[in-house]
Amino acid sequence: MDASQSLPSTSEDARFAAEVREWLADNLTGEFADLRGRGGPGREHEAFEERLAWDRHMAAAGWNCIGWPTEFGGRGATINQQVIFHEEYAKADAPARVSHFGENLLGPTLIAFGTPKQQERFLPKIVDVSELWCQGYSEPGAGSDLAAVSTSAHLDGDQWSVNGQKVWTSLAHTADWCFVVARTEPGSKRHKGLSYLLVPMHQPGVEIRPIVQLTATSEFNEVFFDDARTDADLVVGEPGDGWRVAMGTLTFERGVSTLGQQIGFARELSGIIELAERNGAATDPIIREKLTRAEIGLRVMRSHAMRTLANVDATTNGGEASVAKLLWANWHRGLGELAMEVTGAQSIVAAGDPDDGGLTDLQRLYLFTRSDTIYGGSNEVQRNIIAERVLGLPREARA
Repeated sequence: MDASQSLPSTSEDARFAAEVREWLADNLTGEFADLRGRGGPGREHEAFEERLAWDRHMAAAGWNCIGWPTEFGGRGATINQQVIFHEEYAKADAPARVSHFGENLLGPTLIAFGTPKQQERFLPKIVDVSELWCQGYSEPGAGSDLAAVSTSAHLDGDQWSVNGQKVWTSLAHTADWCFVVARTEPGSKRHKGLSYLLVPMHQPGVEIRPIVQLTATSEFNEVFFDDARTDADLVVGEPGDGWRVAMGTLTFERGVSTLGQQIGFARELSGIIELAERNGAATDPIIREKLTRAEIGLRVMRSHAMRTLANVDATTNGGEASVAKLLWANWHRGLGELAMEVTGAQSIVAAGDPDDGGLTDLQRLYLFTRSDTIYGGSNEVQRNIIAERVLGLPREARA
């Protein structure tokens, strides 16, 4: 999967790609050499402090938030350059970033919807990775149905008082701040009366409980707000307009970084193909067909991403983001299942490092990808969005 296969090639882009490759080759050395391939979904516990140091090293060299406008601390990179960066980063097997939620979700949201004061307060600390963020969307009674949230907030003097529970909050235990969707209009229902609040995590009113996953790791958390406080002006957009802002954040979540994600997917698929050739599974015509379909699916994902990236707009949702989520989540879950088929009987043996849960990389891939079609917006919710907003079908009956 080469950027040149789909991107218009210019001499400027070629120079940019060479600059990225050269910098990564020169800097993924010494204290950072062992970080190659570390971290990522299901493996966020790996070398976290070292990866945080790497993110700050990148920031100091001007490689953080490259797609942001220069006036907000970015490089003003074009869409082509952002795609090139993420793909070169993935090809170098560079470590998973720990600043994802700030750089790719909250930062662009503040640029699109935030006040100048909010931008001045938060964006520089995202750029230099001195503050980390998490996302407070899902709840026990809401799941991926964001409009059903019941976490509430009300103004108490010059502060919001936040009460409720969030769940599946990735990296909440490492975050300094959380962007929280809360109901601020009593008696409101669905997407009405929601607000998008910025809430500090290090305070007495916030309790974080790790959730142990099938992979024996705990990157997801429950977060309890009990009269947690945040300043009255730390609402993004107008009070009650949180649904629109939250949808903008989800649009950014499906942005150019997905191209780098697909390089990682391609690496996983290549490893499975190599295993099939070594252990003889590739001689099975059914396995061969599934491997071929997986390769085709990966190319379809890339084609869709390249076609829709230029149309990313935080203020609208034409369904492209939902289609992208359905494509990669179902494909990746299927890849985990295919990995176990190719592994054969050995797939049920805990043959990995006992100090790391006893799982092999492919076993961890299989177990963690069971969640791909749930987190970040479940399949059911994505299909409802496409049906209602794109196809104009009647809304699903709700109690």
